[in-house]
Amino acid sequence: MPITPWQAGQRITAGRMNLITPVWSSWTPDWETGTGVGTPSLGNAAVDCEYCQTGDLVVARFEITFGSSTSFGGGGTTDNWRFGLPVTAAATVNAIGHFGLDTSATTRVYARARLATTSLFELDISTGRVDGAGVTNNGLVDALSPETWGSGDGIRGTLQYRAA
Repeated sequence: MPITPWQAGQRITAGRMNLITPVWSSWTPDWETGTGVGTPSLGNAAVDCEYCQTGDLVVARFEITFGSSTSFGGGGTTDNWRFGLPVTAAATVNAIGHFGLDTSATTRVYARARLATTSLFELDISTGRVDGAGVTNNGLVDALSPETWGSGDGIRGTLQYRAA
């Protein structure tokens, strides 16, 4: 819920204080690909995403654990994943958050979230694996990058950006 700014002459009341207090709301992000081909689907994934907005600042928590009926899409390493934002952004920027990509019980890769459009973000793999081993595929996250995804794998992170 967007928060309305103070206006000159307004009095402090309980109702007005409630209007300026951010309220967290759940959202299920759209999941697309850069080309629109081989679109993935959440299936029975556990989705725990929420956001709040204060003025034009949006803060979001993103957590998805893939399930046995999750489809990762068929685009391979050339069709990068994109996730929908809870609120449209003011502009595209290259850094709006940080994510952990858990591609197995022991493998975690870090990524930087960046806006592909004002309504979609993508994840740019920014490091090697935490165990020091190399990453199978670098670049943007997709069905095969950083590694082949499976049930129990997950994406977790936070976002901060300016709303339109």
